[in-house]
Amino acid sequence: MQRTNLILNDMENTDPIIEARRYVANAKEIIEKSVYDPATKLYRDKKYVRTAGNTLWSACLIALEAVLQIRKGKGRPSIEKYKEAAGKRDRTLLNFINAGYETMHLVMGYDGSKQRKVCDAGFEIANDIINRCATMCPESACA
Repeated sequence: MQRTNLILNDMENTDPIIEARRYVANAKEIIEKSVYDPATKLYRDKKYVRTAGNTLWSACLIALEAVLQIRKGKGRPSIEKYKEAAGKRDRTLLNFINAGYETMHLVMGYDGSKQRKVCDAGFEIANDIINRCATMCPESACA
């Protein structure tokens, strides 16, 4: 167990795609803390949905930064910078970013929507973004 943790800690500094996938795994653990009610098809605790949504969005940003190499000026880059860079490089990625920002960051992260379909969509889009970035990632950024 300790060796696995050491390996993961070493990788988090070198490969942003692996790091992003680790965040998705963490988000999965977080959302499972909110009890799911199959009768209503809702999670019971908004807090865990919000935390999972924000963790998923962070995973996407890690992968996107590796591929798009957004230059950081004062403060953090806006979503518009990511959209602009993705639009110049890959329309499919731009579509994923638009859907992901709305689903993970706004609906899950801010609103805390407890609907399972929304949360499942957030995980699916996060994986889509990360997988797309993995195919686009330059060797130097993802090694």
